[in-house]
Amino acid sequence: MSEATNDARAQILGGIRRSLRRGELTGEARSAVETRLAAPPRGPSVARARLPQPEKVALFCQWADTLNATVARVGADEVPGEVTAYLARNNLPATVAMAPSPLLEGYDWASQKMLSIRRGRGEGSDQVSITGAFAGIAETGTVVMASGPDHPVSLNLLPDTHVVVLREADIVGGYEDVWERLRARYGKDRMPRTVNTITGPSRTGDIEQTIELGAHGPRRMHILVVRD
Repeated sequence: MSEATNDARAQILGGIRRSLRRGELTGEARSAVETRLAAPPRGPSVARARLPQPEKVALFCQWADTLNATVARVGADEVPGEVTAYLARNNLPATVAMAPSPLLEGYDWASQKMLSIRRGRGEGSDQVSITGAFAGIAETGTVVMASGPDHPVSLNLLPDTHVVVLREADIVGGYEDVWERLRARYGKDRMPRTVNTITGPSRTGDIEQTIELGAHGPRRMHILVVRD
């Protein structure tokens, strides 16, 4: 972090402290903050997600389905074929934008001769995207996306249809498990620029309390839960 950035941050934080009528951080207060950052306390967890792994996977699938996503449980060798079949079932184009992820490259996309794949960030003209997921949350049927060169955020938001490839091993009980995994993967000082938590397709109920899908992002989400 540059010296100019440090100075600007210090000014902003100093202004916040003054508005709260707090003085500068004392040695004791600073030590308490550093201790908390070094060992963050774990927040509350929901009892329904404290389950053996197979039951977490089943609970995730149940909630995702309840919240308007579609779910297919497949083996690794079935992933490309299920993507092609899903597109055909829904009369969608067999042209997709895919995240340039090493995880996704491990699947045999060449076996799908009719599937055209462009790797890279999402564009306004893309109708279908394929991404991996950092984690799935059994508690709510949520997928968690960590941004980076292998996962452009635009793929989560721009296309009308979002296909997510999620490994069973990456399904956790609750949100607190996700933050622990993020700290372990990236380190506390090198977190992803963006972490998106996505629960089903985009929707709104603003107009007469009637749910409309596709309000602010994809109107379809298809999750492939890949068996270990």
